[in-house]
Amino acid sequence: MNLARVIQDRFRPALAGLVADPEPYVAMVKPTQDAKHGDYQANCAMSLSKTLGKKPRDIAQDIVARLDRGDLLEPPEIAGPGFINLRLQSSWLARQLQTMAADDRLGVAPAQPPKTFVIDFSSPNVAKPMHVGHLRSTIIGDALARLLRFLGHTVVTDNHLGDWGTQFGMILFGYKNFVHDNAFVQDPVRELSRLYVLVREISKAAEDDDEANDAESRTTLTAEGRQIAQLAADASRKETAKLHAADPENVRLWQLFMPHCMEEIERSYRRLDVKFDHTHGESFYNPMLRGVVESLLEQKVAEPGDDGAIIIRFTDKNVALVQKRDGAFTYTTSDLATIRHRMDAWHPDAILYVVDFRQALHFKNLFAAARCWGFDQVALEHISFGSVLGKDGKPIKTREGGAVELGALLDEAIERAAQVYDANVQESRDRGDDVPDLSDAERRQIHEAVGVGAVKYADLSQNRASNYVFDFDKMLAMNGNTATYMQYAYARNRSIFRKGNVDVARFRANPPPALLDTPHERALALQLLRLEEALARATEEYHPSEITSYLWDLSKTYSGFFQNCPVLKAETPALRDSRLLLCDLTARVIRLCLDLLGIRTVERM
Repeated sequence: MNLARVIQDRFRPALAGLVADPEPYVAMVKPTQDAKHGDYQANCAMSLSKTLGKKPRDIAQDIVARLDRGDLLEPPEIAGPGFINLRLQSSWLARQLQTMAADDRLGVAPAQPPKTFVIDFSSPNVAKPMHVGHLRSTIIGDALARLLRFLGHTVVTDNHLGDWGTQFGMILFGYKNFVHDNAFVQDPVRELSRLYVLVREISKAAEDDDEANDAESRTTLTAEGRQIAQLAADASRKETAKLHAADPENVRLWQLFMPHCMEEIERSYRRLDVKFDHTHGESFYNPMLRGVVESLLEQKVAEPGDDGAIIIRFTDKNVALVQKRDGAFTYTTSDLATIRHRMDAWHPDAILYVVDFRQALHFKNLFAAARCWGFDQVALEHISFGSVLGKDGKPIKTREGGAVELGALLDEAIERAAQVYDANVQESRDRGDDVPDLSDAERRQIHEAVGVGAVKYADLSQNRASNYVFDFDKMLAMNGNTATYMQYAYARNRSIFRKGNVDVARFRANPPPALLDTPHERALALQLLRLEEALARATEEYHPSEITSYLWDLSKTYSGFFQNCPVLKAETPALRDSRLLLCDLTARVIRLCLDLLGIRTVERM
């Protein structure tokens, strides 16, 4: 149940008698920023003033007179120039809590109509370990997939791997000329990664020298060094072309490398608890590319360029290559083949690309080309995000200057989580608190859940369009808007039921009446019932941070309730059951929201 929509539905008939199109004004019914102004507020009277030629306060009075409050709303209050302050009836809230408690979906209605989404995320280049640069795409994409699935949509997750492009030409050239055989046997991916970096740096030296603005700047390479660099760059391109032309030796090596590469990538996904329905590398689409170019030419989407290449011309200064003059295809060609395959295979209503902001122009051009090519009935959206920065405000790097590997980052997160957790356990024991004795296995499970959860939550709690600073100390804090705090709030909540020897099943099978006589109980009830509203906001612009914001508000409200409303020592059995109901619902909502973010909870901490 979406509380905002329930109230808006009451306003629609009242506004329909005043204006031809009430929808823009219905949308102005929103939650209040301050509880002293009620639960929701309608600010439409001011906007209607000019249209209707009346004072806002008079319009507000007309709306209130037309409003069917039923058993939903208390009498509205008109404040200031014409604000309509709304307060839900506590008896109505109490009934909705019982309905919510008896529902496995916690009152969240499935989407109507359901849609089919394809989500393209993570998409690492193979033949090197995943690094921190893959973190945001993987975490955000997984959270969106979980959210949309929970809301009742069909979701297809498709990991578009870079397994066929220029980087493989560099690796093939490096393997044939510079491989350390023993290193490859011991750690194939690490050695392939070393070869890629080596050849890339050699080749890049020639490119940098070519791009120097004047002769004086072109002093970075000797004539011999420049020749070597150019030879490496040319040789890598030739190895790529040979692979694409099905050269037996290059295909054999590619087939040798790929199982090792895939296992390395899957290891990271297992640690992050991320799964894909399909994993298709660029190699999967390679047989389709010639047909794509022919179709683009036939439909006059593409045209021959001046140098023999095939291009899509968006403007005179903005063109995209789909086939180079040497016959090689490009990322644009592969991405267009991918769109056609996805449309044929899954018939989606929308395809979401969770890729960083630097690819904005590529996707703008890709989507324009796809629409011209005939795929104009599907929503194509670039879910852009900012960079992960170190404390110095620069992209996070290792001491050696390379990208931080994802595995090493998660290792450190878990190690730090163990230190924070163990220190807090000792502090609790020193205070005389009742701390459970856990096995080593249970403690390891907590360390992993807290460490990995901290990394995910810190990312997802940011506006995805912004950069954010990676700071272990902040993300593992036991207070504030962190996963650690949410996990602890959940575990503390569950401990109430263990301590009281209370079976939670009866609060779900046959929920007791909710008594909302104090401001803290009522505030918690209202916040719990805003769950679907929060999930709807997260879906509108694909912002998982709306879920973390909701969790933070819920946890603060629960904290106020917990401090002011005794649960196990409540004055009457009915009040005890009511407060236990609120506790159980809070735990269930926290667990659901964390699960939608891909974060595990633990029953004891």
